[in-house]
Amino acid sequence: MVARRAFLVLGLAAMSLAACGPRTPKASAPDTLTVAATAIPHAQVLEFIKPKLAAEGLKIEVKVFNDYVQPNTQVAEKRIDVSYFETLPYLQSFNHDKGTNLVAIQGVHVEPIGAYSRRWKTIGEVPNGATVAIPNDASTEGRALILLAKNGVLTLRDPKNALSSLKDITGNPRNLKFKELEAPALPRVLDQVDLAVINTNYALDAKLNPGKDALIIEDKTSPYVNYLVGRPDNKDDPRVKKLAAALTSPEVKAFIEKTYGGAVIPAF
Repeated sequence: MVARRAFLVLGLAAMSLAACGPRTPKASAPDTLTVAATAIPHAQVLEFIKPKLAAEGLKIEVKVFNDYVQPNTQVAEKRIDVSYFETLPYLQSFNHDKGTNLVAIQGVHVEPIGAYSRRWKTIGEVPNGATVAIPNDASTEGRALILLAKNGVLTLRDPKNALSSLKDITGNPRNLKFKELEAPALPRVLDQVDLAVINTNYALDAKLNPGKDALIIEDKTSPYVNYLVGRPDNKDDPRVKKLAAALTSPEVKAFIEKTYGGAVIPAF
């Protein structure tokens, strides 16, 4: 009886260890595609095209994230099929830093980044020694600095370098003080700083109107297109191609233009 009891205990322990072992990524069903996205506007656009894709036999499962790291991480680990939230410079920076090889599949829209303030009504009013909050990821920090440089706030060693950082500032006539923060946190500190450069998706989520509230904002020639992103093994998947086609359809173009009033601009 003791031997039998010991055998049962060992068996249960083995089962427990097996249950706690590494998980193999679960593949999506043949008629389903999982998509990582930030809430606004990406997830909203995906929800808009869901019925059309369902009628074509493709089910879309949208996984909403509030950061820029986990969506790509989970796509790279094959826990999610594709992502839709990022610019090409961010994707390139992510691949370089994380050792991944995610690929851009389809450009969809531009979200002009802008600088906002609760204290000042124009960029010219921002005073000497003001505190400016900017995103801390490499590609978006560069984008924020380029916006400030283009509007005469500072000068950069190379105004076209998408990965410019604070060390690349060659002129700071107003002696601005910079705070580097995670992009989602920027709207929350707007009352604590003189100026914050905020990604449009987070600005919209915070009920800011980029067209009216931004002191300065990128124009329609912005090269920062948001892409549908996948992996080398699924970039040619028929499901992914069907999603890419739907995201660049006339219906989506009309939806973006009507819904966001210029804060989001179709790139097709």
